[in-house]
Amino acid sequence: MANQQKIIDVVMDEHTVVRRAPNIEKERAVAIYDLLEDNYFIPPGDFDGPYKLFLGVRENRLVFDIRDENDKELIEITISASSFRSIVKDYFTICDSYFEAIKKLTPTQIEAIDMGRRGMHNEGAELLRDRLDAKDLRIDMNTARRLFTLLCVLHIKG
Repeated sequence: MANQQKIIDVVMDEHTVVRRAPNIEKERAVAIYDLLEDNYFIPPGDFDGPYKLFLGVRENRLVFDIRDENDKELIEITISASSFRSIVKDYFTICDSYFEAIKKLTPTQIEAIDMGRRGMHNEGAELLRDRLDAKDLRIDMNTARRLFTLLCVLHIKG
């Protein structure tokens, strides 16, 4: 059954989101595509996967609404969004630097900024993984990285 412990659909609650830049939309689409291609996801409880995941923000909390493949609600997990505020802000700052760098800097300089960007992304993914682990939701690092990207997209207010 382990191969069924995965996400097969992701829906983001974006009712408060305004138009985003094309590069952000591309990051969101790639993260969802990669997540659906390969992920490891075991929510707390005695549930059989695969799962549908509805992501949103409600009252300064990240909401993971987990459902079965027939859309039956299984469990909702919430974690504080405020613990991510600083790392998301820093990640956006380094991403802005990266997108500016690719326009005018040398490949070596771009690579250095990209290494920092990836490091910050990993740090955010680890934080997310730790917060979800505390709620008995098990994910691997690749799943955490992709979910962190989506968490960042949810933080964009326009």
